[in-house]
Amino acid sequence: MNDDTSRQILTELSRLAAAMERLAGPAPVVNDTGAADCFVWEAASGHLQPVNRPNRIDISLIRGVDHVRDILIDNTTRFARGFSANNVLLWGARGMGKSSLVKSVHAALLGSDGLAAPLKLVEIHREDIDSLPQLMTILRSTGARFILFCDDLSFDHDDTSYKSLKAALDGGIEGRPDNVILYATSNRRHLLPRDMIENERSTAINPHEAVEEKVSLSDRFGLWLGFHKCSQDDYLAMVGGYAAHYGLDIQADALRAEALEWSTTRGSRSGRVAWQFVQDLAGRLGRVI
Repeated sequence: MNDDTSRQILTELSRLAAAMERLAGPAPVVNDTGAADCFVWEAASGHLQPVNRPNRIDISLIRGVDHVRDILIDNTTRFARGFSANNVLLWGARGMGKSSLVKSVHAALLGSDGLAAPLKLVEIHREDIDSLPQLMTILRSTGARFILFCDDLSFDHDDTSYKSLKAALDGGIEGRPDNVILYATSNRRHLLPRDMIENERSTAINPHEAVEEKVSLSDRFGLWLGFHKCSQDDYLAMVGGYAAHYGLDIQADALRAEALEWSTTRGSRSGRVAWQFVQDLAGRLGRVI
């Protein structure tokens, strides 16, 4: 066998090997739920992406929502200890700490005494709701307990993915796994725009049944926690809490005056506005927070 023939054989073998790899497809995804405390669900690949540095703040810095905070902590603690607990819908005013509270409650319970299993937080994007059954199948067989977190959950006209969420929560044949609970935030109490509900009422043959079918989604959440616009005192308490926590060097009177001016220019008061002011203040003081 001459050199040219050998090269031709090797080239053909390489081509055949590459073709076999393409036919075999990508290697199966391995999800290691012990790799981190927080994950983001990547529906397209079926992968739980570990998040080693979650974006969250200490729960002591969340002000003005003490009542709902305590309810969420209690519900989450019961779930983490292996007892019965409810899915939770956190709804209401923008910027009042709904998503921050979910992440902070999870962080506060990490390493607590009496946990039935490691407590994990998995974020699922609203556009991936259809993949909930796949995700729950993966989580069902693990030894951890999972808070599924969907931020800014809502559904628009002609969007039928809410039916997948209803089935995944408690309507499917398998039901929700015992080691999984769902926390969602939304600006809408019923997760659907009011005009969508009103349109169903005005055009359906049986308006009552049509509306009930739409709003029954929110009924799958056993706890509804409402967040409302904060008062000036609550807003200033948020600003003061942040400034003290990060050791920002500013007189109390100046802090109050600047914080009020900031909220006036923004046209609103909320936890988000307070945090944005403190970030601006820290930058002017030459600090990184």
